[in-house]
Amino acid sequence: MLVPHDPWPAGEAEALAQQEALRARVEPTGPPLSARTAAGLDVSYEDDGDTGRAVAAVVVLDVATLEVVETAVASGPVTFPYVPGLLAFRELPVLTEALERLTVTPDVLVCDGYGVAHPRRFGLACHVGVLTGLPTFGVAKTAFVVREPSAPGPAAEQTAGGAHQEPGPRRGDWAPLTDGTETLGRVLRTQPGVKPVFVSVGHRVDLDTATALTLALAPRYRLPETTRQADQLSRRLLGGLDAAHRRP
Repeated sequence: MLVPHDPWPAGEAEALAQQEALRARVEPTGPPLSARTAAGLDVSYEDDGDTGRAVAAVVVLDVATLEVVETAVASGPVTFPYVPGLLAFRELPVLTEALERLTVTPDVLVCDGYGVAHPRRFGLACHVGVLTGLPTFGVAKTAFVVREPSAPGPAAEQTAGGAHQEPGPRRGDWAPLTDGTETLGRVLRTQPGVKPVFVSVGHRVDLDTATALTLALAPRYRLPETTRQADQLSRRLLGGLDAAHRRP
């Protein structure tokens, strides 16, 4: 599959301008989605900060059986520094290369990160969705969390763009992730008694569908299988690269 994109920005100012231009193309909802295949996207890094290598993995699963349909990987040097709110520009060079190596086109993409739950409402899932044109949403493992002293009750927290209450303890329980009156996503309990995940729309998929797909893809573990398997694949490849670099 082809992933057309502008040249990757060389610095923060260019990245902000590009992000702002692409944000206008986000479609926060789309036509009814009956996804037969879902692809998980993940990137692993060497421990060398902004000068190491990044490894991207894409794992396409059958939604009904969770069997692997296809995988694709890519690696390369990190070309953009870590800047809060601009993570996509650090990950997309290798992610788009991996996506372009797929021979099948997934029905939906699941990113390890945020969509509209982002300070400028344009997280990684939005960016990937706009570039590919595919329905895309984000499932984040953690939030940028700051205790909100004025919030009522100990469970209220503020994230990088919104606030939430802790969801109920059962699988499928969720609480809204909001910023004022704006809904940015959901804090979703995928397994009883475990920490929730943060689901947000990226492009051409509504929040109810993203929530339902997250649960369908997470029958046994906290994280959806798309994320788990893409993460494991990228780490295995990174381990192989590290071993090759250490050989005399």
